[in-house]
Amino acid sequence: MNVVSKRGLHLLLKGKSPDVAEEVVSWFKTATTAHWGGIQDARQSLPDADQVGKALAFNMRGNRYRLIATVFYPARTIYLKALLTHNEYDREESKKWAGLR
Repeated sequence: MNVVSKRGLHLLLKGKSPDVAEEVVSWFKTATTAHWGGIQDARQSLPDADQVGKALAFNMRGNRYRLIATVFYPARTIYLKALLTHNEYDREESKKWAGLR
C-alpha cells in the first residue's frame, strides 16, 4: 500500500507523546508492505483496525490513540487524516473534522 505521506505522518506525530511514535512507525512499515483488498485484509495485518464511516481507525498504544486514515483499496493508497488521543477521538467535533461522521 502507498501511505500518503511519510512527511504527513511526521506532522501528525508532532506534539504527541514520544511513546506513540514507535508504534506509529511500526504501523507505517506494516501498511506500506501490505496488500489489502478490503477491511478483512487490513485486520489480518492490523487486528485493531475499525471501519468508521469512510475511514479506518487504528488503535495505537493500547487504545490511547487512534490513527485515522482513508483507504482506497483498488488504488492501494492510504491517506492519513489524524492521530488523535482517545479523548480527542471521542469528541463529536473531532469525528466531523476527521471525516468520520
